[in-house]
Amino acid sequence: MPVKISQLLFVLQASIAAFGAYFCMYAFRKPFSVATFEGLEVFDIDYKILLIIAQVMGYVLSKFIGIKVISELKSSKRALYLVLLILLSEIALVFFAITPQPYNIIFMFLNGLPLGMIWGIVFSYLEGRKLTEILGVILCASFIVSSGMVKSVGIFTMDSWGVSQFWMPAVTGAMFILPLILFTWSLEKIPPPTKEDKLLRTERIPMSTKDRKKLLGTFLFPIIAIVLFYTILSAFRDFRDNFTRELWDSIGYQGDIYVYTTSETIIAIIVLLVLGGTFYIKNNAKALYVYHVLIILGILSIGISTLLFQLELLGPFLWMVICGFGLYVCYVPFNCLFFDRFIAMFKLRGNAGFLIYIADAFGYLGSITALLYKNFGQASLTWLDFFVYGAYMLTILGVFIMLGSLVYFKKASSRTQQKIIETELQYEKI
Repeated sequence: MPVKISQLLFVLQASIAAFGAYFCMYAFRKPFSVATFEGLEVFDIDYKILLIIAQVMGYVLSKFIGIKVISELKSSKRALYLVLLILLSEIALVFFAITPQPYNIIFMFLNGLPLGMIWGIVFSYLEGRKLTEILGVILCASFIVSSGMVKSVGIFTMDSWGVSQFWMPAVTGAMFILPLILFTWSLEKIPPPTKEDKLLRTERIPMSTKDRKKLLGTFLFPIIAIVLFYTILSAFRDFRDNFTRELWDSIGYQGDIYVYTTSETIIAIIVLLVLGGTFYIKNNAKALYVYHVLIILGILSIGISTLLFQLELLGPFLWMVICGFGLYVCYVPFNCLFFDRFIAMFKLRGNAGFLIYIADAFGYLGSITALLYKNFGQASLTWLDFFVYGAYMLTILGVFIMLGSLVYFKKASSRTQQKIIETELQYEKI
C-alpha cells in the first residue's frame, strides 16, 4: 500500500494539528504532579495524593459523561467545545492557586472535569481513515512526550522564575493557551474522510442510545475483558505518570530535570515506529491480531525487565525506558487504534470514541483505587516497591486476559471473513 505525496502532506497537516492540540492539553493537566507538596497532609492523607485523586475523579466523571457526549458529538461543535473546555480548566487552576489549602483541592477536581473530553474531541478528527494508524500513533506519542515536557516546564517556572508550587500549574497552563487555539484552528482545516476511507474503515457517525445498546449487547464479553485489562493498565500507567519524580529520585536521578523528557522521547519514538507500521495491514481482522500480539509482548517486557532490574542485571534508566515502552505499546492501541479497527472489522454503526470512553471511564476508576490502596493498604511501601509489585500484577493478569481476548476475536473473525473479502475486492477496483 504505497503512500502518495498527497497522503504524506495530509499526514503532516493532520498529525501536527492533533499532536499540538493534545500536547497543549497536558500543560493544563500534568504540571502540578511534578510539585512534591512535601510535608502537607489532610486527615492523615498525603496532600499530593488527594490532589491527584481529586483531578482523576473529575477526569473519571468526564469520561462517563463522554460516553454519551463524545459518541453523539457533531463535527460542527468540536472546535468550540475544545477551546471552551481548556479555558474552564485554566480558570480552575487559577482558583486552585488563590484558594487556601485544603479547600483548593475542589478546584483540582474542577480542573480534571473538562479535560477528560479533550481526547475524544481530538481523535474524532482522525478516526475512520485508512491513515488512522499513523495519525493515531503520532497523536498518542503526544501524551507520552508531553507529560515529561510540561513537567520540565513546571520545574523550570519554579526554579528559574520563583513561581510557587501552587501557582506553577496555572502559570504553565497560561503559556499554552494561544498555541492551543492555533492548533484547534488547524484541526478544523483537516479534510473529512474520503469515500475510500469510508469503504475501508466504515463511515463514522454520531451514535444514538439504540446504537450504543446494540453494540454493547452484541459484544459484551470482549468489551468486559478488554475494559478489565485496561483498568489495570491505566492504574499502572497513571501511577507511573503521577509519581514520575518520586520514582526517578528513588533510583538516583534527583534534580535531573531532563530525564523526564529524555526517557519519554525515546519511548515515544520506539512506540511510534512499532505501532505505526500497522498502517500497512489492510485486513482489519489481521490488524486486531497483531495488536493482541504486540500488547502481550509489551506486558511481558514490563515483567521481565522489572525482574532483571531487581536482580541488578539491568540499569535503572534502561529499566524505566523498557517499562515505559511496554506500558505504552499496550496503552496506545486502546486509546485509538484497537477500537478503530474493531469498528471497521465488524462494520458497526457508530464511532470509536464510544468504546474508548467506556474503557477510559473504568480505567481511571482503577487509577483512583490504586492510589487509595497505596495510601491506606500499603502505606509502608515505598513508591518504587509499589511500582514493582504493580508491574508483576499487570504482567500476570494482563497476559491471561489478552490471550482470552485473542481467542475470541479469532473465532469472531471467521464469521465476518466474507464481508472482509468483499470489501477488499471493492477496494482493488478503486
